[in-house]
Amino acid sequence: MKISGSTNLVGVIGDPVKHSLSPVILNAAFNKAKIDWVYAAFETPEDKLADAIKGIRALRIAGLSVTMPHKSNICTLLDEVSESSKILEAVNCVVNDEGKLKGYNTDGDGFLDALSHDSGMDVADKKVLVVGAGGSARSIIYSLGKAGAGDVAVINRTKEKGFDAAKLAGPTGRHLEESELPAFAAEADLVINATPIGMSHTEEKQKFPIEPNLLSKGQLAVDLIYHPISTPWLEELKKRGVEAHGGLSMLIFQAARAFKLWTGQQAPLVAMRKAALKKIQ
Repeated sequence: MKISGSTNLVGVIGDPVKHSLSPVILNAAFNKAKIDWVYAAFETPEDKLADAIKGIRALRIAGLSVTMPHKSNICTLLDEVSESSKILEAVNCVVNDEGKLKGYNTDGDGFLDALSHDSGMDVADKKVLVVGAGGSARSIIYSLGKAGAGDVAVINRTKEKGFDAAKLAGPTGRHLEESELPAFAAEADLVINATPIGMSHTEEKQKFPIEPNLLSKGQLAVDLIYHPISTPWLEELKKRGVEAHGGLSMLIFQAARAFKLWTGQQAPLVAMRKAALKKIQ
């Protein structure tokens, strides 16, 4: 990687960001595309976010990936936000368009891109169960609704958050009670884990987001966790003949959408995946 006086700078802003795979993935993309861009990590405490955005403007930094805890608070500091970002009240990508900062959310559509790539599934008219109601879940639920999913059920530890997230799918969204879980899970075309259960280096005592024996051959499951590449839940599902995929593809495809927003070019997906796998493994 060569850095010159005309190199375009982008980076991830959050706290913490030292663990982020985004610099690895996107620098691999810029290198493969042979364009003069570089990606860095900007660790920024919550009380310094407004100052950081002023710095982005002053230094003419070309764009940002936005991670926790800034996805919501950054919205009011930008000049424009996309329709999906307004609805979700969250931004994960910023484009500096000649001094005008524009916010986007690529998570949900990145998930659908990844789903199509990994399994070939089109969610139109499908029955989908989403476990969790955090930021990633909300983005996915919204995109599922926009893509025409037939039934989107959300189950979450905090019911109020579950109800709120389910509304993002529109008329097909609903919150699922614990008593309804076994029957719905057994009939779902797609089950998504959007909780941290199964993630490396967490203190979660619960082993699985939902019990693997609720699913069977012919169903599809996706775990948004990408470290480890395959969680204990996914491994158990595979034993039961369930088609199961981890979250690395979503990470890559949402980054690919950011790459396109910044550069106007299609992202080199193979190089991005190769770099991510090398770092994780």
